[in-house]
Amino acid sequence: MNRKKNPQKLNAIDLFAGCGGLTTGLHQAGFITKVAVELEPIAVKAFKLNHPETHIIQSDIRKIKAAEIKKILGKEKLHLLAGCPPCQGFSSVRRLNKNKSARDKRNNLVFEYLRLVKELKPLTIMMENVPGLKDYYLFKEVVKELSELGYNPKFEVLNVKDFGVPQSRRRLVLVGSILGKIELPNATNKKVSVRDVLFNLEKPRHSKDKLHRIVAKHSIKIMERIKLTPKNGGSWKDLPSKYILKCHKKSGVGFNDIYGRLRWDDYSTTITGGCLNPSKGRFLHPAQNRVITPREAALLQSFPKSYKFPLDISKDALALLIGNALPPKFSFYQSSHLADHILRHINFNKKG
Repeated sequence: MNRKKNPQKLNAIDLFAGCGGLTTGLHQAGFITKVAVELEPIAVKAFKLNHPETHIIQSDIRKIKAAEIKKILGKEKLHLLAGCPPCQGFSSVRRLNKNKSARDKRNNLVFEYLRLVKELKPLTIMMENVPGLKDYYLFKEVVKELSELGYNPKFEVLNVKDFGVPQSRRRLVLVGSILGKIELPNATNKKVSVRDVLFNLEKPRHSKDKLHRIVAKHSIKIMERIKLTPKNGGSWKDLPSKYILKCHKKSGVGFNDIYGRLRWDDYSTTITGGCLNPSKGRFLHPAQNRVITPREAALLQSFPKSYKFPLDISKDALALLIGNALPPKFSFYQSSHLADHILRHINFNKKG
């Protein structure tokens, strides 16, 4: 999947870097991530395990000064400023009214991204977030200001499954460029299924991969429910009545995917921060009587099999790291599109 090395060095910055999903895709597309910014210590630890060459600043982005980043960049040009502001603050946008949603201080982090665009003046920009953000007044204000800055922003809700990721996950992607008009990339439409990435994995107890050996333990009662759940896509709805919780028997109740199995020849459901807990979604292995392992969750997120995660943290913390990440393969296709755009304009100007 990696591109050939670009003869022209392309520099990028990754804001809200998390454990490095976006940066992994950037590197696969030929960018060099000069600087990354991330607040959470565990995420920084994971990032450093995989991207030691990147200068990572562990800080609240609201305290980051552009001068600090410029000092690290030196005289080098910034080709891309990319970032995924934490989306939890927008998760309730469609359920709550505007005033209540605006009270979440994380909502304003999108303006920190805008601030650094203004101060660093990158050639191109890319921002990713939850779909509901596109109808939020703060986002519309950001788009307006980016337009006034000359970036001609384009945004669209895309599904990562249309870009070679074995998972259904809808994301809002915004791109812009001061070099010229830019559109979002076309979908690859190459389907990658759960079977493609999980079928040939050894069973956890036989694995030398410590991340794959982490398997959640359950009570006898929960294990009975898991064993009775039909292979390859079954759910709690297929269980005998005595195993169905009273709250799930009520009409109109959601949670259709909890305690559900993945389907071999389909995409995974969205890998979330609860991906190692079967009560949080459809996270049971298609055939084995267990929830997916952290390695399997990472593979469904399209991380390379060799990607490292801290092993001295809780299972819940691991799940959050993996579930909150931007799928690297999705980042790769978005970043490759931007790299082609940048190089095309650079080469055109050289000829001119």
